[in-house]
Amino acid sequence: MLDSKVRDSRMKLKANIRFQPCLIATIASFHKRLHRYTSPVDKQASDKLVSPSPGNEHSDMRARTLTCQANCHPTLGNLPTAVMLLVAGLLSMPLSAEEVQNQASPRHHQLTNQPGYLEAEYIYDQASFPSCHASTIAETPSGLVAAWFGGSDEGEPDVGIWVSRHTGGHWSAPVEVANGIQYQSEKATHRHPCWNPVLFQSNQGSLLLFYKVGPNPEQWWGMLTTSTDGGKTWDQPHRLPEKIDGPVKNKPIVLPGGDLLCGSSTEYDGWRIHLERTGDLGKTWQRIGPLHGRKNAGRENEAIQPSILTHTNNRLQLLCRNHKGRGQILEAWSSDGGATWSDLSETTLPNPNSGTDAVTLADGRQLLVYNHTHRGGPFPSGRNMLNVAISVDGTHWQAALLLERQPGEYSYPAVIQSNDGLVHITYTWQRKKIRHVVVDPTRLQPVEMQENQWPQDHLGAIEPEGPKS
Repeated sequence: MLDSKVRDSRMKLKANIRFQPCLIATIASFHKRLHRYTSPVDKQASDKLVSPSPGNEHSDMRARTLTCQANCHPTLGNLPTAVMLLVAGLLSMPLSAEEVQNQASPRHHQLTNQPGYLEAEYIYDQASFPSCHASTIAETPSGLVAAWFGGSDEGEPDVGIWVSRHTGGHWSAPVEVANGIQYQSEKATHRHPCWNPVLFQSNQGSLLLFYKVGPNPEQWWGMLTTSTDGGKTWDQPHRLPEKIDGPVKNKPIVLPGGDLLCGSSTEYDGWRIHLERTGDLGKTWQRIGPLHGRKNAGRENEAIQPSILTHTNNRLQLLCRNHKGRGQILEAWSSDGGATWSDLSETTLPNPNSGTDAVTLADGRQLLVYNHTHRGGPFPSGRNMLNVAISVDGTHWQAALLLERQPGEYSYPAVIQSNDGLVHITYTWQRKKIRHVVVDPTRLQPVEMQENQWPQDHLGAIEPEGPKS
């Protein structure tokens, strides 16, 4: 694993070099083994950077390099020319209009300057589908892989499962790897939409992709396809057994004996949580549940889409989406490795009837990504704000990061911790793109939440840009 300071320099360079030429000083500091330069770069100097002209890219790149050497930092003259040419090339990469607007925003800089927030990017800029949702992410031996469903709109028959791989420092173009086609004739194609993909890298080497197919969540069924080359190619999808849906939104965990435990749920008879266990990567299954909720005002709590957290002494915890738009995240506990579970009960954290995800970190802490809002009421509400909280015991939660706080939808997160210790989060951004954020959990500075309110000093007091919704 890289030294954390070296890793931070590299991540911040990748995240910022395309839109802040003055951050070439970051390369200088990395080249000098983290010597810290404190003198600021003069804005007038950075404005002197040369813009490339058609037909003269090489000379303009050289001019850009010399300008940077002269104006950005005096020590840059000592850098190898090849490094400076590489920097100049990166600076010449075009940005989309949306990227320019977002990255020039004061709001963007406030978010990315939070302790532990290393990098943010869209997994793709353009795609053949206008709408996307429900992303998932996994780490394979060859790099990160992300998936989501995309098409004309959620629930439309053309919605399929799309995959992108992170190789060579960038995300590959989205590729559709599964669809809901049932049969085709000369006159018509009978097709259902796809839903909620879940990626999981097995210890045996294969990458599993669970997803659902069906006209709606009440009638869908579980599907599974696998890849043995890190998501480049996939085998023929097959349907899971009756009453087995696979992990319904969030990743499985590996139990001490090697079995996979999947959090699942159904919606055809109210919202009900259950667990599914497999010891052979999806060939045979055991169904556990459904779980029951405590009676509240004459009605059971209804929940779906659980995440599974691990604790000491063989204890497990579920965190679940609540059917109520003004309810709380629901939880259940197991003290026997998932064989039996407590009734569902409310946590202290709000939930606007939106998906969440959580992960147990290598240091034993619990990290949760969720919308710290209720549905309706003043801004922020619903899916306007996306947050990260952290806990030592899974009960007492502290505010850790603010990912989004703007009009629009930011929702359905997925979160993992990679082998280098970094946390990777993906989520739906305005139903138009999938956003990827990289976090260093060792750098987080959690803050107490008084009366379960998101603290003002975690950017909660800053008004959003643009009209409220």
